[in-house]
Amino acid sequence: MKRREFIALVGSTAAWSSLALAQSKGPWRLGALLYSDPQSNPQMAAIGRRLGELGYVEGRTIAIEYRYAEGRLDRLPNLAAELVALRPNVILAVGGDVAPIAKKVDQKIPLVFVSSADPEQLGLVASLRRPGGNATRVTLLQDALASKRLELLKEALPDISRVGFVWYPDRPDNEYREDERAAQTLGLRLHSAEVRSSDDFEAALSRANDEGIDAIYVVSSRLTALNLKRLVQFATQHHLPLVGGWGAWAKEGGLFSDGPDSVAMAGRAANYIDKIFKGANPGDLPVEQPAKFELIINLKTANLWVSISRIRFFRVLTN
Repeated sequence: MKRREFIALVGSTAAWSSLALAQSKGPWRLGALLYSDPQSNPQMAAIGRRLGELGYVEGRTIAIEYRYAEGRLDRLPNLAAELVALRPNVILAVGGDVAPIAKKVDQKIPLVFVSSADPEQLGLVASLRRPGGNATRVTLLQDALASKRLELLKEALPDISRVGFVWYPDRPDNEYREDERAAQTLGLRLHSAEVRSSDDFEAALSRANDEGIDAIYVVSSRLTALNLKRLVQFATQHHLPLVGGWGAWAKEGGLFSDGPDSVAMAGRAANYIDKIFKGANPGDLPVEQPAKFELIINLKTANLWVSISRIRFFRVLTN
């Protein structure tokens, strides 16, 4: 497979001092493993921009080999093996279902991952503070936010009683468990709408709607993100408020989203790549968790459902 270039602006804004440092021991070799095309991936674009700010120039101080599965999960093991055979200095894996495959194929080459799932449950690290082994980086997971989103939904719409919970159960995180606990406190009933492929959404949503749900709560994952538009469209057609964990849900037409800036967090993966190039041991680098969160409300959607004055918010989107 030909290498796909995505770092269009790398090096254009870098200071001379950082550029000289990056050049001093280059070119470095980075292998990138992805589920889909890097050129359409905003997280990869953010990583590329940050590498440029750190002084890395594609073709001069860094050589990047890309392997992406074109949406087919079964292709990832062979693609990971191809990257390992190239012996890059670092392997970058983007996605909670991508990183474990890279980890399984090789435990020696430093692995930098970006994942919204729990890296401990995935077997990527021994702990967030002391990863050990060859892997570290960023997790977008934040268990405490799960119950907070449900609380905000109930505050905004106090009359709701049944919430359709759309999630990918094979993805290791604690969101369903945390929200079940919060639902009991809030007097809500969660209807589990489990989806394991794009073919499952229509039936899962229809069953939830037949149960008389008042709202839809979406757990952000690769699978639900790929079906974002159809989820929002279903909610709109059936007059159901929808909430999710990343800004894209509110931007697309959901009521609100509450969570980290996933693109900005992904860009920070470049900092770890840079540290490892310079000799850091990935097992000694703590896994970074989000420290800044955005509550984003879609004003047009909210006007249909709730008085905006009921919700404290940081930014209101109109569409």
